[in-house]
Amino acid sequence: MKGGSDAIDSNTVIVEIIRSVLRNHNIDEHVLTLLPAGREEAAQLMNAHGYVDLIIPRGSSQLIDFVRKNSTIPVIETGAGVCHTFFDEHGDREKGRIIIHNAKTRRVSVCNALDCLIIHEQRLADLDYIVGLCAGSDVIIYADTKAFGALNGKYPSHLLKKASKDSFGTEFLAYKMSVKTVCSIDEALDHIERYGSKHSEAIISEDPVNQQKFLCLVDASSVYSNTSTAFTDGAEFGLGAEIGISTQKLHARGPMGLKELTTIKYIIYGNGQIR
Repeated sequence: MKGGSDAIDSNTVIVEIIRSVLRNHNIDEHVLTLLPAGREEAAQLMNAHGYVDLIIPRGSSQLIDFVRKNSTIPVIETGAGVCHTFFDEHGDREKGRIIIHNAKTRRVSVCNALDCLIIHEQRLADLDYIVGLCAGSDVIIYADTKAFGALNGKYPSHLLKKASKDSFGTEFLAYKMSVKTVCSIDEALDHIERYGSKHSEAIISEDPVNQQKFLCLVDASSVYSNTSTAFTDGAEFGLGAEIGISTQKLHARGPMGLKELTTIKYIIYGNGQIR
C-alpha cells in the first residue's frame, strides 16, 4: 500500500494494527507493506514486475491518469464519478423529487453523488418541485437557459446560477449540480455519452420502453431505473468491503470486493491421458 505524505502518520498506525492482527493469526505480517510517500517510490511500484500483479489507484482524476499513463503493471481505473439522472417526459415527480435529493445530498464528497440532472423539456413546469428538496439543503444549481427560466423566481436566487461550459462533465464533490434540458431521450443519451465518466447513471421514468432503452444503451458500470445512484457501493451490492469502483471494462467493472479481484487457477489430475 502507498499513501500520500499528508496521511503518512495515520497510515503507519493503521498498517501496524493490521499487522498485529496478522501476527496473532500466524500470518506473515509482510503480506502488507506500506511504502514511503515519495514519488520515487511510486515510480518503483509502477515498475515492480515480479512483485506486484495489479495497481489500483484511489484518489483524484489526476492521480488515476498519472498511474494509468506511467505504470507498466496492470491497472484498474477507479475513475471519477460524473453521474447523471435523466428525468424523462414520463417521470413520476414524487419519485424524482426524493431520488434526486438523495443522489445529490446523501454524501456529496463521494463518486456516486449526482452531478447533473437532465430533464425533458416537456417537464420543465415540474422542475422547481423536483429540485425543491435540494433548496432546503442549500444545493447550488447551474442551470442551462431553459432550466434557468423555469427556476428563476421559484428556486432561491442565491443558489441559482447560469450554467457555463464547465458546468457539465464536472464532478462537483460539493452541494452543487448542473441542470441540462433535452428534447428527447436520445439527446439525453448523447449528453451522458459526451460528459459521463462511465460510473453511475439513472433514469426516472414510468415508460418501460424508455427505461429499457436507457439501461441498454448507457455505457456505465452501473445504470439505474427509478432509484438513486447513491447505491453504487460494494457493501450495498453485497460484495463486502469495497476496494474500489472500476469504470473500465476489463476485468472488474463497477464496485469491487475481494471476489472481483480473484483470478482462476486450473488444477488437472491425470492418470496417463494424452492428447
